[in-house]
Amino acid sequence: MSQVKRFFQDRYFYLFSLTILILSSCASRKEVVYFQNTGEFETLVDKNSFTPKFKVDDLVSIHVSTLDNEASAPFNLFRGASEGGIRAEQVDYLIDKEGEIDFPVIGKIKIAGLSSEEVRVLLREKLSDYLKDPIINIRLRNFSVTVLGEVNRPGTYPVEGERITVLEALGLAGDLTIKGRRENVMVIRDFDGTKVYTRIDLTNKEALSSPVYYLTQNDVVYVEPNNSAIKTSTLDNRASLYVSIASLLITSTVLIITRSN
Repeated sequence: MSQVKRFFQDRYFYLFSLTILILSSCASRKEVVYFQNTGEFETLVDKNSFTPKFKVDDLVSIHVSTLDNEASAPFNLFRGASEGGIRAEQVDYLIDKEGEIDFPVIGKIKIAGLSSEEVRVLLREKLSDYLKDPIINIRLRNFSVTVLGEVNRPGTYPVEGERITVLEALGLAGDLTIKGRRENVMVIRDFDGTKVYTRIDLTNKEALSSPVYYLTQNDVVYVEPNNSAIKTSTLDNRASLYVSIASLLITSTVLIITRSN
């Protein structure tokens, strides 16, 4: 039975060593603190002149109104009829592969690559022959961002408004876990079928000037696991394997000793 006792002692020594190794791999302050190089009471001026642009496959809501409702009615498409107090649903416009929408009366208009204000100016110009001083409301209907990796609540989140920062997106996902790499967050952006990968360092104040600090529709934010998380995962897998092997050896040893007695 001394052999069994010694085997247990070896196993406990291994588990103790494993615990020490895991604890020693904890993340340092340098790995987890945002904007470490900002000074006390420092004022940062936002020089990022980001303006959201429409893309192919965007779903856009456009409503035209004037003082004369009958005159502006042909330029607004609705689905269903207004009956029983239920209002008809306005039809949105899907930007096709050519970057165009099919607008009532006017016909095809290319709006991909334009901002909301640029589309508003374009429509006012084209509607000038039909309407006087039209009010044009434009809204992107399918604005969402996806946050994956080492965050507390990974998923796809709808966005209200026209723009969102990478920090706000991470906030929607419950912030990074302690195991996320803050200095190497990746943003995947699609430009009409072409994927662009850009990395941003959230531990540096220069992140505020990054071209991906403001996200666009359908951007994907991916947070990589840090070395501590990778080591822990590897150790967990090895520990499971070693425990399984140890259990098998213990059972075999006990059977051998029992039979020998």
